[in-house]
Amino acid sequence: MSSLHSQDRFKQFPRDLAAAVRVERLGPNVPALLAHPDWKTPAPVVLWMHGRTANKELDPGRFLRWIRAGIAACSVDLPGHGERPWAGAHESDASLKVIGQAVSEIDAIVEALADPRFGGLFDLDRIAIGGMSMGGIIALRRLCDPHPFHCAAVEGTTGWLEGLYFPEDHAHAGEVPPRWVVRHERDAVAAVSAAAHLATFRPIPVLMLHSEADRMMPFAVAKGFAERLRKHYEQVGADPSLVELVTWAETGAPEEHIGFGRYSNDAKNTQTAFFVRELKPAIS
Repeated sequence: MSSLHSQDRFKQFPRDLAAAVRVERLGPNVPALLAHPDWKTPAPVVLWMHGRTANKELDPGRFLRWIRAGIAACSVDLPGHGERPWAGAHESDASLKVIGQAVSEIDAIVEALADPRFGGLFDLDRIAIGGMSMGGIIALRRLCDPHPFHCAAVEGTTGWLEGLYFPEDHAHAGEVPPRWVVRHERDAVAAVSAAAHLATFRPIPVLMLHSEADRMMPFAVAKGFAERLRKHYEQVGADPSLVELVTWAETGAPEEHIGFGRYSNDAKNTQTAFFVRELKPAIS
């Protein structure tokens, strides 16, 4: 496995994280940042996906908290991002293509973590999935099909893309967030929208973090998805309280979307505590 220390793009990482990170290509040649508490004993793992225009290295404080709590991280570059760029991938009109491809890659990424070269250090019986913004959309859509994930945590995102792209359809319910800046065909949106596939969403613990003032991903679409997911849980006999929505009225973050500003520490600690509770790492 390659060393972190020889790569300039990681030089700003905290020392403890730098010592715990490796860089690999997983599944269909997806660049992945792997962080492990000790690289000696099996640990639960979180598959994490960043947002549009970002990369797998974003927010090292998140990964540092996880490894200190005994949880490994697998953060991947989304299609067209980071070490796998393609022209136009960062534009809003490419989002559905990126989302669809990323969803299709997840199984191979998870399977790669079981490769003998990792010596069973990633406990795939205790694996979680999560993401921020577009990465969260991907995670929620993947959970609509059979999967191995024990829990999920997302932030600044939604699984209700119809509310994002076609808010006028929901005026009768008082759920009218601002229209997103790019228009897409309805069938293409439905294909990657978790809300369109909730019938096959197996109930697991889900944590959603959101700023109520988010100007990129309106709070109405996050709340609307949480409500739809809770209703689905009720319909299949599961506890709707498994879906947690934690919000802040205003954070001071850029566009109220990129991180949680003055509440960033609270958000990261809340997310880490959720993963510790659900994945039960040995050193927690």
